[in-house]
Amino acid sequence: MNTKAEQAKGMGPADIGKLALAAIVLVVGIVGFYYFSNDPNVPQAVRVIGVIAAIAAAFAIGAFTQPGRKLRGFFAESQFELRKVVWPSRDETLKTTGIIIVVVIILSLLMGLIDFLLKTIVLDWLLKIGH
Repeated sequence: MNTKAEQAKGMGPADIGKLALAAIVLVVGIVGFYYFSNDPNVPQAVRVIGVIAAIAAAFAIGAFTQPGRKLRGFFAESQFELRKVVWPSRDETLKTTGIIIVVVIILSLLMGLIDFLLKTIVLDWLLKIGH
């Protein structure tokens, strides 16, 4: 269980301002990408680098807000939990995959047989009774 003291809820005006600034930076980067799309003097690589820089700057600005700190904490805890996972070996993975393929084939054959029997009963026997 997490023993950290719970932080105050809600965002302050500084956090709202930082998130607004991050949104503005992101929008400016995207608008700039499309604005310079018809300019032959600006290569596409420069436009792409500009958008990537705008995205990185927006994430960097957003990382210093309360939601950004919570998100960084979540990723840190997720990475810690992933270290605890016992991953299967290659041999275990191949055996499990083989078993699943065999079960799927068997169930497919069973469903096909049931479908064939129902079709035969309904179309060949029951519909001929009425004639």
